[in-house]
This record gives sequence, structure tokens and C-alpha cells, in this order.
Amino acid sequence: MEAVKQVRAYDRIYINGKWVESGTSEKLQVIDSTSEEVMGVVPDATVEDVNAAVAAAKSAFEAWSQTTVEERSEYLSKIAAKLAERKAEIAAVIAAEVGMPLPLATSVQAGLPVAMMNYYAKLIKEYQFEERIGNSLVVKEPVGVVGCITPWNFPLHQIVCKVAPALAAGCSIVLKPSEVAPLTAFILAEIIDEVGLPAGVFNLVPGRGVPVGEAIAAHPDVDMVSFTGSTRAGRRISELAAQTVKRVALELGGKSANIILDDADFERAVRSGVSNCYFNSGQTCSAWTRMLVPKAKMQDAVRIAKEAAEKFTLGDPREGKAKLGPLVSDVQRERVRTYIRKGIEEGATLVTGGPEPPEGLQKGYFVKPTVFADVRCDMTIAQEEIFGPVLCIIPYEDEDDAVRIANSTIYGLAGAVWSADVERAKRVARRLRTGQVDINGGSFNMTAPFGGYKQSGHGREMGKYGLEEYLEIKSMQF
Repeated sequence: MEAVKQVRAYDRIYINGKWVESGTSEKLQVIDSTSEEVMGVVPDATVEDVNAAVAAAKSAFEAWSQTTVEERSEYLSKIAAKLAERKAEIAAVIAAEVGMPLPLATSVQAGLPVAMMNYYAKLIKEYQFEERIGNSLVVKEPVGVVGCITPWNFPLHQIVCKVAPALAAGCSIVLKPSEVAPLTAFILAEIIDEVGLPAGVFNLVPGRGVPVGEAIAAHPDVDMVSFTGSTRAGRRISELAAQTVKRVALELGGKSANIILDDADFERAVRSGVSNCYFNSGQTCSAWTRMLVPKAKMQDAVRIAKEAAEKFTLGDPREGKAKLGPLVSDVQRERVRTYIRKGIEEGATLVTGGPEPPEGLQKGYFVKPTVFADVRCDMTIAQEEIFGPVLCIIPYEDEDDAVRIANSTIYGLAGAVWSADVERAKRVARRLRTGQVDINGGSFNMTAPFGGYKQSGHGREMGKYGLEEYLEIKSMQF
């Protein structure tokens, strides 16, 4: 925790293997979500900085793309080892930036990036980059210069989900982390510099979506953009990228449905649903924010959800005692409280929580863990992504009605189905228009593809599918 008590001041950006001055003296302040004090400062980069980073990446690409699988694997392994060495520091930074309780930040926010780097280091040594089909040799080659634009809710994990497979594929990178939580991107850049990755292969350009993110998306020498964030921003990325017909991978919003069928272990399903919804204070795009229950069991669901929600204590995430920390910013806190008020106005039943500040927490961007019952599909809180600890319980008539409700939003990122009959659960899961479905609490699998249908985006991250996002396919006929 000592690592985040002092202000981390970065006055340079990382381009072409060197820490260089930005084209502006403007700075971005990083705010501790619990103390509401400045915990870090980074440069607010410019379009000119983006141009320099892209030029460096383009220059480095040819040599990097021709390196052997073994060379690239070794670099990834070295980066993973250094990330592991700084795991406690990374967890402390993210607990302060984002608000995830320190024990979870250690295992998830700091642990997953290490595992992901090691996974791709191993995968590329096993992956078949060439295949004979008749008289053709089909080869998979790196797509080129990749612009990575990442969010604040899992700041380092989401970076590594792009950087690790892109490097493994042989691509060069220009990274723009979220301006809200950019500090671990600088730690990663320090590590990449330390292990001696060739100059220009990785470049870090912090800044706001406008102008930095837009400059990356529009740049003619960027061959691909991989973006994780809001659906609104994803639409804008697509518009800009279309001008140069570059490849775009998008992982956007979600409004995931948790379908609890009438034969499920109801107590377990409801309690697990609440925990999933509140993970990372609800700041998770794949969170099961809509709990669909049989109409006849509505009151049971409400009782169990209320008991479960009220056990989610609020407090300083760095102390490791509370189950929920604050939201990431004042803007996000007010957004979530506005949705809670909207739910009340539109007639949903407030079971627990609410928009009022929690007692005893004068500082920090805290929101009470909230549960709504009797939510209708046409309500705002049932359709729009809230990104906070807010659960909507929605009744359904029968299995077909549950599927209809689950598929009734613009999103299709994740979901869940609970049933005593696994085959029945799988049958329902196949009907959901969504990229991932957990059956009876199936655990997270980082080697499985992650991504969405509909306006939750396109493309997949993680596993071999994540690697293939960064590969072009060429056939050579003999």
C-alpha cells in the first residue's frame, strides 16, 4: 500500500524504445477513488505524439514480424516474470485507482495479466501458423501495426488481453490506456523497456479519447484497432476506422441476463447472481445485471437477493476487509445514482440500497449495493448498462418468455442459466444471443474466447481466438 500513498508522477511517454517528452506540457490527474486525492499524474498526449508512435511501430514491424516464435515467446515469458515480481505493487495501484478490494485486486487485477502473458508464451510454440490445403500453403501472418485502446475497470488485464496476443502474433503496438486508470500501463512500459523488447514494437501514448484515441483509430498506418469500452465510443471508433478500411475488434457494453429456471437450486443461483452482479462494484461489462426468475418464485428471489446484497459491506478497498470498494470516479458514481433514481421513477420496487450516500463514508465514490424487483423489460434500468452495483430482478412466465426477455436488449456479451438438468440449461443457453454463457455457475476460463454479439461488439479476446484476431491469412499455390 505504500506504493500508492505518494503521487506517481510520470512526465514522459514511451515511444520507439525510449522515454520521451510529450508534445505538450498538459497533464492528466489520476484520482484515488477512496480518498478522492490525486494519486498520479501522466502526460496528456497529442496527435503529434500518436503520429510519432505509429511511425515507430511501422518502422519496427518488419523486423519484429520476422522473429521466430521462440524469440517472441521468450520476451512474453520475461514480461510475465517481471509482472509477477511487481504483483503487490500493481494490485495496490489498481485497488486505489478502480476501487477493487485488495485481495481480489491481487488475484484478479494483478494475477490474470501474469497468467495471460505466460499462456500466450506457451500457445505460440504450439500453434500451427501454416497449413497445406491441396496445392496451397496457407500461412497466418501478423496483421501489422495495432492500435490498442483500453478501459479503466480492469486496466492492466484488458491491456494484456490485447498486447500479449498481438506481440505473440508478431504485431507492433501503439497503446492508449484509459485516462482514468493509466498507471499500470506505465508499469508495463517500464517492464517492457527493462526486458529489452526491440525499439518501436511497443509504444505508450496516454491521453483522452479525443484526440488521442480518435487519432489512433483514424491513422492510415494503423492496420488494426482493438478497442474495449462503451458501445457509444465503439461506434465512433468504427466510423473513423472505416475511412481506411482497417480491421476493428470491439468489446463493448453488456446487460447480461441470469436465467434461473424453475428446477434450479434457487438459493445458490440467486446468491451467486448477486455476487456476480456486484463483482468489482458492478464495474464489469459481463456482469449478470438482470436476474430472470419464474413469476411464482419472485418473492423468494427478492428475499434471498436482499439478504445477500446487504452482506456486501462497503469500505476502503486497500484494507482488504470490505466486500465492495468505491466506484472509479465521481462521474461514474453520479451516473449510477441517476440510474437508481430512474428505476424508482419508472416504478421498479427498490428492495435495498438506493441513491443516497452510504452512512459513515464521507469520502470515496461509494454507491450502496442496490436491488430492484418487479422490473419490466421496457424500463431504462432493464435496457441500459449501469456499470455499478445495481441488480434488476425480472419475472418471466415460462422458458420461452425467459429467452425472449434475455434477448430483448441491444447487447449480447454474456449470461447465465441455472437448472437441475444440465442438458436443459445447455438447450436454453444455445438460444441466447450472447458470446458467453455460464451454466450453473461455471467458472471463468481465460483460455476460452470472450466477446459479444449484437452491439456488444465483434471479435474475440483470450485463448487461441484472441491470437487469431491479430493474424492475416495468405494462401500460396504450387
